[in-house]
Amino acid sequence: MEYQVLAEFVRVLKISTSSTIEAPLLQYLSIMIQNMDSEHAIYYCLSNDYVNNIVAHPYNFNAGDLALYYVSFLRAVSSKISRDTLCLLVKVHGDVVVSFPMYTEALKFAQHEEKMIQTAIRALTLNIYNICDDNVYQFITTPPASIYFSDLVSSLRKQCLQLDALVNSSEDKCTHQRNKDIFLKTDKIVDDLFYFKDMLSVGESRLSRVVTQNLLSLLILPLLLPLLKLGENKGSYHISAVTSLYIVSRLLQVVGGKHLINGVAGLLLYHYMALCEREAIATNGDTAGSTGDASPLLHSLNDINIKVSGHEAEGEKEININYLLQHLNVQTSSNSHFDGSPRDDNVCIERFGIFAYLFSDNHSISLASLFLLLTLAENKDLEHFPASLLGMSQSQGLMNNCESAFLKVDGSILVRLMPQILKTLLKVLACQPPVSPPMQWHTGWFLRKVLQCQGNKLTDDNIHLFNTSYEQSRECLQKELDGCWFDHIPDTIGNEWGSCKKALELQFHVKDPLFTLELEICQQAIDGNFNSCFAWERMVDAVKVFILHLQLKALIFMGCLLEKPSLESPSDSDLGKTYSRDISSPSFGSEVSLGSGIPCRIAFSYAGVRDIYLVAVARGISGKLILAEKHPFRSQRGVVIAIAPLAGLSPRIDEDHPTWLHLRIREFEPNFVKAKGSQSKVSTPPADGRWTLGFHSAKACETARLLILEETCKQRSSVESMLAPLLREDYLVNVLDSQGD
Repeated sequence: MEYQVLAEFVRVLKISTSSTIEAPLLQYLSIMIQNMDSEHAIYYCLSNDYVNNIVAHPYNFNAGDLALYYVSFLRAVSSKISRDTLCLLVKVHGDVVVSFPMYTEALKFAQHEEKMIQTAIRALTLNIYNICDDNVYQFITTPPASIYFSDLVSSLRKQCLQLDALVNSSEDKCTHQRNKDIFLKTDKIVDDLFYFKDMLSVGESRLSRVVTQNLLSLLILPLLLPLLKLGENKGSYHISAVTSLYIVSRLLQVVGGKHLINGVAGLLLYHYMALCEREAIATNGDTAGSTGDASPLLHSLNDINIKVSGHEAEGEKEININYLLQHLNVQTSSNSHFDGSPRDDNVCIERFGIFAYLFSDNHSISLASLFLLLTLAENKDLEHFPASLLGMSQSQGLMNNCESAFLKVDGSILVRLMPQILKTLLKVLACQPPVSPPMQWHTGWFLRKVLQCQGNKLTDDNIHLFNTSYEQSRECLQKELDGCWFDHIPDTIGNEWGSCKKALELQFHVKDPLFTLELEICQQAIDGNFNSCFAWERMVDAVKVFILHLQLKALIFMGCLLEKPSLESPSDSDLGKTYSRDISSPSFGSEVSLGSGIPCRIAFSYAGVRDIYLVAVARGISGKLILAEKHPFRSQRGVVIAIAPLAGLSPRIDEDHPTWLHLRIREFEPNFVKAKGSQSKVSTPPADGRWTLGFHSAKACETARLLILEETCKQRSSVESMLAPLLREDYLVNVLDSQGD
């Protein structure tokens, strides 16, 4: 203060013509402000319009990293202001704030392509929102400053449309890069949603109102229009149902809030509430007994105009919420089931809006609809909503006490539809041909929730459906015993059991609805691809699906999930023959016995043709094919030069050269690392190796082929013996007996 340092900084800025001066000056200022801990120093720094002059200086942001230094300076200042010093940064006319340079200049960088700058601006705005006074809040929530919030939502809306384009792209179906792009896009959308949540968490009514209204009018309500199945508005947002369901579910999970939750619930369930209202009038002659009045739910939406895209010639237009409700009433009234005549309640419900999607033939849309309904039912912010409407208790969450929530409340939507929901889920599991493993797993997760709500009670028809599905999963796993990864099935069961059980027990509020998009973009199976990497994924999927069905079976008949089973390896005495340790556990360069070896030749690209011995041996569930060169000094011993697993060799004699034996070698190395998503996928799987061995005669070649098949059969038998108890029909009975002992 004594040496007028800030005034000198301002003077230097005014005479500077190069960013080489401006950038370090802003950097020094940022460091200085960040290290201030004296209230007097901060007050001096913010007074006399020094900061406003530095903020308003005409910088050339096209040069170098000046924008980053500038935004860092603004963020540093925002971290030091308080309610007492904020007035030093605004200009007031009377009692009205007419200018807030630091805030308005910062917002110019809100959509900057640099992630660090975007993050800094959001931190700055939250700092300001948390310390604003009434006058500043009035400035922020009034145009033109309030345009920032509509721009934010419009940007989010564009991202949602881009996400939908990725999901529904007809090119590169199920590619690794496409999945990666979707993950990145959804992560960006979720980041924006958390920013909106942070703004609402400030707790200032004017800020909350402007944020909520923009979210409703620009994003949420336009997203809901296709889900309401209104004829003239069906294509107004140009977004698919599954993407719309995902975004609304994620938004309610992350942002929440009473206005958003109740607005969404009111619109999605308007048909059903109107039905309840009409039933009450028909029964009682008045609305006294009504439980479906939509007005409390939609009260906060009365003044909102929904911005939707019309035809190309019309551009964007606005629809008032009251106009929309009139159309909903017309649609409801025009349905013959509402005229008081006998009807099937469930059919009536299914005909409208989200309930039509709930029973869609598209399984991903069906699960996404169910997830959104449960998101609404579970949300603690749901107010003015009849407890019987969704079958939830206001004092207890839907998933925390499923039995009381679903079974003890008569007349609720989900109670009335629960038998159909249960059967729909079981039909998905029992589909023929089976749906994709991820689809089965997510369906199983929902089924467990529904079974808990139903008290694990199934009708005979439902039990038949489940048994059909269980048999399919068991047969699928048994088929893998003939695959190229049968030797890894026991280890895979041990490694996947815990993660599968954890996934099945996942709480509803932490489940990411992203699974709905994954199911939509990737529902075809990988069958028919003989690459060992894809074969590995198919085997792991088969194991996971069988674990799912075994756990669901335990839940149905035992009322609990199973702990990890103990798979015992057959003892050596059961194998009929034992092998020395050097044969069963070989390593490159080690010595092995050549007693059962068959002489042959192989050509290496780096070492030419070499005379070797083929040794195939299986011990328990382990099996190896060994290529060894004869030891120079020990005639019955050989030195290992190559090793391959027996499983997956698929020995085949060349049609044109009967002395050549072709072998396929697994090059992919599984490591049981869990990746994001329902299963691990390899972007560029390695090609399988190929060995061709030459024998001195066709008979020797056939002998080698039979030896490999014989040892492989021994290995497979050991694996089958290990898995036999788990695959038996009476496995659960044995588990109960062991628990009783």
